[in-house]
Amino acid sequence: MPRTELRPFTAADLAACATLLAERHRRHRTAQPLLSARFEGTAAARAELTAAYESEGTSGAVACRAGVPVGFVLGAPKPASLWGPNIWVEAAGLAATDPEVMRDLYALAAARWVDEGRTAHYVVVPAHDAELVRAWFRLGFGQQHAHAIRPAVRPQAGTPDGLSVRRATRADIPTLARLDLELPLHQGQAPTFSAGPVGTLEEATAEWTVDIDNPEYATFVAEADGQVIGSAIGCALEKSSSHLSLARPENAGFLGFAAVLPHARGVGAGQALATTVIDWAASTGYDSVVTDWRVTNLLSSRAWPKLGFTETFLRLHRLIGH
Repeated sequence: MPRTELRPFTAADLAACATLLAERHRRHRTAQPLLSARFEGTAAARAELTAAYESEGTSGAVACRAGVPVGFVLGAPKPASLWGPNIWVEAAGLAATDPEVMRDLYALAAARWVDEGRTAHYVVVPAHDAELVRAWFRLGFGQQHAHAIRPAVRPQAGTPDGLSVRRATRADIPTLARLDLELPLHQGQAPTFSAGPVGTLEEATAEWTVDIDNPEYATFVAEADGQVIGSAIGCALEKSSSHLSLARPENAGFLGFAAVLPHARGVGAGQALATTVIDWAASTGYDSVVTDWRVTNLLSSRAWPKLGFTETFLRLHRLIGH
C-alpha cells in the first residue's frame, strides 16, 4: 500500500474531497434512504464542502496516497459565548476511505486547533458507519447528541386514557413559558449536566406573547384533568440551526421541542405530543420528521426511538484538559 501523506487542507483539495464526501453520503443513504439524494452528486457535495471551507476560522487536514486524496477533515469555530473555545466538524466536514486515516487527520488538524486555544472539539459523524464512529471514540471522543429521522407516518401508539392533545392558544402562554424552562432545567440535572442557559419566566412569557400566532410553527399542548401538562412544537426542518448540510433532508418536518411538567412525567404525555407532531407533519405534506436529543437525557433518549426515530448522525465531543 502506498504511504499515506498528511498536510493542511487547501482550496486545491475541494474537487477531489467533494468526491469522497459524495461517496460517503451515497453509502449513508443505503442505510438511511430518507436523507437527501442530492448530496450523492459531486456538485452538491462540493458546494457544501466549499461553504464549510470558506467559513471564518476554518482549518483542517487532507490525507493522500500516491497523490490522491483518501480522506479529509475540516473544522470551524462557533460563538465562544455559547460553546466555549471550540471547533466543530460538521456533517460536510469529513470523509475517508479508511476510518483509521481519520485518526491521523484529526491528529494533524487538532494540533493547530489546540494551539489556537480551541479545546472543546465537536464532530458530527454518520451514525451507520460503526468503524468511523469507533475511530473517533479511540481519539477520546464520546457521544453527546443524536440526530434522528422517521417517515411522516403516524406511529401505532395512541393517546393514553385521561390525556388529550390540542393546538395551543393564547390562554396557554403562562404554562408554555413554564415548559420552556423545564427542558433546560431537566438537562442541567444528572446525568446530562448541560450548562446551557435557562432564561427567565418573564423572558419566555414575552417571547410567547409575540410568537403564539406565528403560522410557521405548530404548537400543541397535552392536558390531563383540564390542566396543561406538556407542550410540543413542529415546524419545517429549515428552522433548525443544528440540522445542516448533508444532515438536512429535503421536505422534512421537525419535532423541535417537547417538554412535560415534572409531576406529570411517565403517563405518556410526551409520546402523545410527539405523535401529534408526526401527524401534523404528515398532513402538512412532509415526507419525514427529524428530531434530536442529548443521549444522556434518559427521558428523550428512550422515548424517541420507541416512536420509530432512527439515528442518522451522532454528535461526538471531546474536551482537551490541561
